Amino acid sequence: MRADAESLNEQITASVALLRRHLDWDAALRRLDELNARAEDPSLWNDAAAAQALMRERGRIADQVDGVRKLEQSVADSLELIEMAEAEGDAATADAAVADLVQLAAEAKRREIESLLSGEADQNDAYLEVNAGAGGTEAQDWAEMLLRMYQRWAEKRGYKISLTEESAGEEAGIKSATVQVSGPNAFGWLKTETGVHRLVRISPFGGNDKRQTSFASIYVYPVIDDKIEIEINPADLRTDTFRASGAGGQHVNKTESGVRFTHIPTGIVAASTQDRSQHKNRAIAMNMLKARLYELGLSKREAVSAGIEAGKTDIGWGHQIRNYVLQPYQLVKDLRTGLEKGNPAAVLDGEIDEFMAAALAARVGATRSEASANAR
Repeated sequence: MRADAESLNEQITASVALLRRHLDWDAALRRLDELNARAEDPSLWNDAAAAQALMRERGRIADQVDGVRKLEQSVADSLELIEMAEAEGDAATADAAVADLVQLAAEAKRREIESLLSGEADQNDAYLEVNAGAGGTEAQDWAEMLLRMYQRWAEKRGYKISLTEESAGEEAGIKSATVQVSGPNAFGWLKTETGVHRLVRISPFGGNDKRQTSFASIYVYPVIDDKIEIEINPADLRTDTFRASGAGGQHVNKTESGVRFTHIPTGIVAASTQDRSQHKNRAIAMNMLKARLYELGLSKREAVSAGIEAGKTDIGWGHQIRNYVLQPYQLVKDLRTGLEKGNPAAVLDGEIDEFMAAALAARVGATRSEASANAR
């Protein structure tokens, strides 16, 4: 059999091994049988919310199990077809089967990455917060560039993105902004983006043609539903109202519709200027605060809170997770994984899936070499 087919088969086999391991194959099959049995119970829909949650879990596990089985069967079929074609001297058919293997390898890789999204809140929607570092207009412009990068990434995935709060820069860019990203596994994909992002470029705001270094931080936390109870002592809260400075029309700017909560024990701040109604902004900000407190507990349980907080509290040298260099050369490098891309324009236009995938794999210690070792 031709060498390229053998190589593709090895790649797919390694991915399938990872898929089975991350899915905990035997446990997933037992859970799917259990969910299928419960789905046939007519009383299930007496509690619509519980029923919908069950059906979502059932659909997710069924998709993962069926995906692995289809991959294995399709690979076996393609390899058999290649052997038959080569025996008959049919090069065209063999080439077509190898092309199918290329597509199957890409599908296996996609599913391998998605299998890493198995954390407690990975399936949830996400809040993404951008904050400019020190440096005035330069840093504020960089913060806006990062916000656009994530907006473009979300659009390409078909996710919905809505602005919750924004503080405009004095001359250009933004001081800070918070958006809600809604879509399958939004938090799971975005969570590794938390940290400081560093930009090196020739400043578009000065005439000295010198390179400038700017910093901005990203912080991601999951949107939580009503079933997750987060108790907040009113005595621990400071509430401020203010006039919104972002979009929203004259009514927003003339009334104190913006709401900001500060959780005194943790220092966590949540604000909303999304709506013209102060009452609605209060509810939005409270949901965001609860989500932040939930994420803090989640991070502690995952034993990564210290790293996240270090990245958040000092937006500057030594804390960045990724460098974006536009001058004197073109390079984006993730300092956690070593992954590099030589096309910053594409990255800043939302092509960041590979960075996310590498960070996810590093976070759970999943590597292709480990999968290959386990598959032997």
